Amino acid sequence: MIVLANTLSAIAMVLGGVLNLYFWIVIIAALLTWVRPDPYNPIVRALRTLTEPVFYLVRKWLPFTYTSGMDFSPLVVLLAIELFNRIVVVSLAQYAMTLQ
Repeated sequence: MIVLANTLSAIAMVLGGVLNLYFWIVIIAALLTWVRPDPYNPIVRALRTLTEPVFYLVRKWLPFTYTSGMDFSPLVVLLAIELFNRIVVVSLAQYAMTLQ
């Protein structure tokens, strides 16, 4: 049982770290849209590659997130990441603690 608890705890930690990293990637990508960086910069291209598919899905499912020239899809993604982190990751970590 301890192996399962440690495995679930490790999964919760890794998942939390990945979500935290993606949270900051979304924030940086949203801030870069304000300054119009060089689109051929490798860092900008990597950020667009990581975030644009998710933003596209949000814009497709929730068309009201793009109104009056303002794109609120990064805000929706940030809220979804935070909800997933607080509900799923914390629940997984708590369940792992009860197994020990």
